[in-house]
Amino acid sequence: QRNWYYFESLLFFSLQLRSRTKMQTQTHTTTDRHGYSLRFSPFEANYLLLATSQLYGLAGGGSLFLLEQNSNTNSSSTDGQSLGELCRLEWSDGLFDVAWCPYAADIAATASGDGSLQIWCGLDGESASNQLTPKQPLICLQGHKNGVYSLDWGEKWNYHTLLSGSWDCTLKLWDCNRQNSITTFVGHNDLIYGAKFSPLIANLFASVSTDGHLNLWNSLDFAGKPLMSIEAHASEALCCDWSHFDRNVLVTGGSDGLIRGWDLRKMRTHVFELYSGEFAVRRLACSPHSAAVLASANYDFTTRIWNLERGESAQEVNARHTEFVCGLDWNPHRTHQLADCGWDSLANVYTPQCLSGDLVV
Repeated sequence: QRNWYYFESLLFFSLQLRSRTKMQTQTHTTTDRHGYSLRFSPFEANYLLLATSQLYGLAGGGSLFLLEQNSNTNSSSTDGQSLGELCRLEWSDGLFDVAWCPYAADIAATASGDGSLQIWCGLDGESASNQLTPKQPLICLQGHKNGVYSLDWGEKWNYHTLLSGSWDCTLKLWDCNRQNSITTFVGHNDLIYGAKFSPLIANLFASVSTDGHLNLWNSLDFAGKPLMSIEAHASEALCCDWSHFDRNVLVTGGSDGLIRGWDLRKMRTHVFELYSGEFAVRRLACSPHSAAVLASANYDFTTRIWNLERGESAQEVNARHTEFVCGLDWNPHRTHQLADCGWDSLANVYTPQCLSGDLVV
């Protein structure tokens, strides 16, 4: 019995060490800039963009950072590894969201508190290392009457289009080759916090607002009216995301601390509900690697990992931040690798411990 206990202890220690190696965290601190959104590059596994704002987004300017992961993956340390800062671009107002262009590896767009969108170029390692990244955006798109808090680039059917959601209670569809928006979508009664194209259904996108509603839209409907509007949360709805595996499934998060799952075939009520604590769920990210896994960024300073196949409780609660967590994204190139950022000026890249056993070694 004592030998079996000794074997179990060694096995446990080995698994913990292996998990710790895979849980190594790379970080970056953006002094005097507070994180709102980050996105991994769809082309380069090591690159990510971080959109930040001065003074918590209440006043001042914004900065866009191009970051690179440390290529040394042999260290078993969980602390002290820094993400490399390749370049930093400045805008006169806070930056609240960022989206990579899906067809050009060095182009991205940002959303600003002054109601404009910026399209930047030269966001690649070679341009940045040679200081060739332009300091001003290629294009500045103006049309919203209040801050833009959500930005999404069109999927494979609409590579040339951008979708923006604003605090002026409207959404706009933009053609990157034009200065003016194509369509203005009206259907929410309050501030819009999130809008996302479906990755699996052409021309369909969803939006959420502080009016508590989840709206579904057809981007080709130039009348700009929603296909459907449901009360997703009794309080403010702050984020939404689509499943990468099931074309009918999307999720919403609200200031009520709830995450709700919806099925397009039966939208009268949610198909599942997860409780993420007393504070708001600010951002959701469905995993591109597992249909059952999603992550949430929360105003209780935590990032939570959920696995719907393992019940309704969070599989992991990461308290790596000391302020609101606002940004969240999965790396499409590395299985279960996650990034988050928050108002504490800290960005993290790591693999959650609860998923490290699912990695292919």
